[in-house]
Amino acid sequence: MDTTSARERAADRPAEAAPSKRLPLLDVLRGVAILGTLGTNIWIFASPAGEAGPLLGSSGATTDDTVIGAVFELLTNGKFLSMLTVLFGVGLAIQFRSSEKRGRRWPGRYHWRALFLFAEGTIHFTLVFAWDVLMGYAVTAVVVAWLLTRSRRAQHAVMWASGGLHLALMGLITAALFLGPVGGDESDPAIEALYASGSWIEQVQFRLDNALMLRIEPIVTFPLLVFLFLLGVRLFRAGAFGGDEHGARIRSRLLLWGLGIGLPLNLALMFGPDALFFLERYAAAPVVMLGYLGLTGLIVERVRRGPLTAALESLGRTALSGYILQNLLASAVCYGWGLGLAARFGADPWFVAGLWLAISAVLLAGSRLWLRRFANGPAESLQKAVLRLDRCFRSARGCGGRR
Repeated sequence: MDTTSARERAADRPAEAAPSKRLPLLDVLRGVAILGTLGTNIWIFASPAGEAGPLLGSSGATTDDTVIGAVFELLTNGKFLSMLTVLFGVGLAIQFRSSEKRGRRWPGRYHWRALFLFAEGTIHFTLVFAWDVLMGYAVTAVVVAWLLTRSRRAQHAVMWASGGLHLALMGLITAALFLGPVGGDESDPAIEALYASGSWIEQVQFRLDNALMLRIEPIVTFPLLVFLFLLGVRLFRAGAFGGDEHGARIRSRLLLWGLGIGLPLNLALMFGPDALFFLERYAAAPVVMLGYLGLTGLIVERVRRGPLTAALESLGRTALSGYILQNLLASAVCYGWGLGLAARFGADPWFVAGLWLAISAVLLAGSRLWLRRFANGPAESLQKAVLRLDRCFRSARGCGGRR
């Protein structure tokens, strides 16, 4: 039962975009988030310890001490993961609004969409990349979808409580690191050999054997995921992504506060003791992300739409496919079962930066070319097909079956 009052709904609707209009800024933001997420993950692929690097404290797993590494860390670490999370929340809000306007029960069949995302994330984690985000997003989406049936006051209370809980948890982890740093050796020859020359099957087995530890990020940061999902819902309802003056004013405030507060805080944490890493990635980075939202909006408003903007929009429309493809390409280039270039070049910053640029170019050009022939990306088309199949099983209408 939806307990949101009519007054609360009416208060939000004027700021929301018309349901028939697609918001171009959202597609650009999704494209930016995919490339930015790659900017962090590419250092994991290029690390000698591969996906195990962040757990081992391996040098190069989260950028390095060079100028290029510092630039990547400052610009990407945690920021675009937060942006992608907020945008998932925005997508959930759009689906909720569409369901409400059509008079459909919520969450209704949305749970099937979340289940598909979880299954897709599980396959992606097992076969491709240990630090997959899709599984965590799927679980969070189910929780937030239910919360959308509660009052706006209840949603805001859960949002801020989740944010407070997250900050408290990050504070405790940071205190524990100061008291006695937790972590293994900076190198493990067996693991480095696994990624330098091991087979794909051996890497799959490694992920399965260490699934709990490799899934620790979405577990520890679950309160942050809830907070950012609900923040995305709130920003969408406030009209932050609209093309009118109201949306531009909101984005200007996000730019001012996000970069004005977030960047100095991020710099201070980044150049502080290593024990501040969790606060940098999971506390300062989401603040900077808000500035990125505002900055991207400002650029889209001021710059004439050109090939780069069009390519970012295309990548945003095929974001799920792009996310999977970038990890496939990076692992094929870096790991021993593919070209094995990570072992050859190590975590050389120029190699990492060049690889990021190359994969980004493939994603931008590939998504643009793909959408000239197809309406959706491959993963998005598969999702739609599975959901249509589910409807066929649930109702014989249009599927040639019987009730």
